[in-house]
Amino acid sequence: MQFGYVSPEQIMKDRADYARKGIARSRSVIVMQYSGGILFVAENPSPSLHKISEIYDRIAFAAVGKYNEFENLRQAGVRLADLRGYAFDRVDVSGRALANVYAQTLGTIFTQDPKAYEVEIVVAELGRDESEDEIYRIVYDGSVFAENGFAVMGGPAEQVAGYVREGFQRSASIEESLHLAVGALGRNDGGESRQLSTSQLEVAVLERRRPRRTFRRIRGAALETLLTEPNRDATETTSDDSGD
Repeated sequence: MQFGYVSPEQIMKDRADYARKGIARSRSVIVMQYSGGILFVAENPSPSLHKISEIYDRIAFAAVGKYNEFENLRQAGVRLADLRGYAFDRVDVSGRALANVYAQTLGTIFTQDPKAYEVEIVVAELGRDESEDEIYRIVYDGSVFAENGFAVMGGPAEQVAGYVREGFQRSASIEESLHLAVGALGRNDGGESRQLSTSQLEVAVLERRRPRRTFRRIRGAALETLLTEPNRDATETTSDDSGD
């Protein structure tokens, strides 16, 4: 046997361990359905480096891990969606197709490149009603998971997902869903509760009531209002939110 031989199984295991450790060091992101669409909440103290972004009219992207790596994937997704929508029709751009392309890309990188991408991403598409909403989670090796209702990535994902699972309801208002997500993110370390300020949060939605571009960021006073006045109508608090 040649000196220094490493089996393919060991190489794949080492790459998987490397990628998982990098993802686990990142702060968590939660994507969940609510009564009016799909909510994205991330613990992200950076005002300029977004973990959540718009891809197309009714499709959004969320990611954890190394920023430069998932930003390359986001930009490639935007270009692909724009090209397909221009060449064919805007309705031909789907979250499932984008998720498959991301899966192929990450799978190729994982098996062929010297270093696996330390990323995990979600592609979410807003349907005409909640039964048609789609949430796809794509991991570092190209595996795709169609999530039912919500997805959690990064940090202690299993712990955060367990907390979300206890209180999750598709019929919940945006205020209720936001409080649940922020509470889950606040339990990121050791199960102890932390109070997250609006400056530590990145929040966005795909809103079903909007006719075409459904993606909107929620920040500043609108976010403060949603967090402090849980019974207020969401249409009053998000009217001034800006898009991507």
